[in-house]
Amino acid sequence: MNVSISGHHISITDAMDLAVREKLEKVERHFDQIQSIQVILSLDNSGPTKSHKAEAIMRVSGKEMFVQALDDDMYKAINEMADKLDRQVRKYKTKLESKKTQGSGRNERYPDVTPAEETVPAA
Repeated sequence: MNVSISGHHISITDAMDLAVREKLEKVERHFDQIQSIQVILSLDNSGPTKSHKAEAIMRVSGKEMFVQALDDDMYKAINEMADKLDRQVRKYKTKLESKKTQGSGRNERYPDVTPAEETVPAA
């Protein structure tokens, strides 16, 4: 899994980098077909209080997932971002598994019964 972490109006410390990588390991445990994750940590000073934002763009085969989290503490924002990404991954994985197990119709569920046998009334 290729993880890139960048900062916008903030420098990424080793502790932030480690926190992001540790949280993303949990996501990778639930779904191992991740191609890449791009994480952007930013700081917004425009309002009366500082707002920390953690965003992630994750690419898997055929799909791209985006999450963001805002908080007054960067580490809380990272935790929330990782939790949201984990929920999306589990939901996506459930959809993939349900598509595998669903049949296309009655004939797959009851292979011994042919359509002709279904319509013949019992005498």
